[in-house]
Amino acid sequence: MSRSGNLAEWERRLAAQHREDERLTRERTRREKQQEKVRQQERHDAEQRSADERAAAVQEQIKSLDEVLTSVLPLPPMSFDRLMAAPRTPPFDPGSLGEARPDPDWGDFAPAPPRGLRRVLGGARYKRQAAQARDRYETAVAEHRQHESQRQQALAVAKAKYHGKVTEERGRAAARNAYIARRQKALAAGDAESVEWFARCVLKASRYPEGFPRGYQVAYDPQHRTIAVDFELPPRDAVPSVRTYRYVQARDVIEPVPRPDHEIRQRYERLISCIALRTLHEIFSATASEVVRAVSFTGYLSTSDRATGKPVRPHLLSVSADRPVFEDLVLAAVEPAACLAGLGAPAPAGAAVTEPARDG
Repeated sequence: MSRSGNLAEWERRLAAQHREDERLTRERTRREKQQEKVRQQERHDAEQRSADERAAAVQEQIKSLDEVLTSVLPLPPMSFDRLMAAPRTPPFDPGSLGEARPDPDWGDFAPAPPRGLRRVLGGARYKRQAAQARDRYETAVAEHRQHESQRQQALAVAKAKYHGKVTEERGRAAARNAYIARRQKALAAGDAESVEWFARCVLKASRYPEGFPRGYQVAYDPQHRTIAVDFELPPRDAVPSVRTYRYVQARDVIEPVPRPDHEIRQRYERLISCIALRTLHEIFSATASEVVRAVSFTGYLSTSDRATGKPVRPHLLSVSADRPVFEDLVLAAVEPAACLAGLGAPAPAGAAVTEPARDG
């Protein structure tokens, strides 16, 4: 082949190699773009899930507030039977003390008997081995007996401690139940202190969403058979200021969607109205009509005065109800604020709408 032909062939190969390199570069760039697109989609999906989870948490919080009243309506009322104590007496567990070691087995000590010629020539040796084995066996038997005696003694001590604890626990339960029975009898007789004690038990057993304050005071007027409750209400920020969360893919951020202030005010008014109705319901349902004829509720807020910085407890809500009127209500279907208005309660104080500054 001529020199010019060799040059042309070389140029063709070089051009083919260049085209292949370009093809590989394009393929690599395409794969990298696809991988980056997948990574971006995965990140977007993760952020969307995070936004959805945060939104769901807010909705769950709102649901718990919406159900502050209705969630307790199907529950059985507090009773003296529920206050009675049952002694906690788990079965006795001896642990390793309850397992005796097996007796020593002579077969584990006895030497193997001689066979054949050794049986004739090794009798004396076998007798020595047997005597030594017998000594070891008897020592093991003595040690086993001593260990078994110690185990049984320790087991007896453990049983005595167990029975002592059972007796003590039963004694505590009996004393508790005798105390409850005396309280029940005194309450039936209209003893004011016992009525107040039982009403506090009712309020203490009531489960509210996490973070709610649990302050309350109870007073009983035996002459009018009326229970008055001063109850600490949650602050307005118990209502989430965020309505939901959304993921904005264009800016790759999760944004809170604020809850309008008017909705926060409405939900807070509904919440404290539900707390008032719930308290009346729980006390009425747990007490007898001959002991409690009426219940009054005053809800206050623990906060601080903007002007002085001193602690204050403004009253936000007050309502009273006679038993026949209250028991005629269908609480599962009422609009809480309207229900309180129907019971003669004034509209919630301004603090329910614009809460004073809280410490911290």
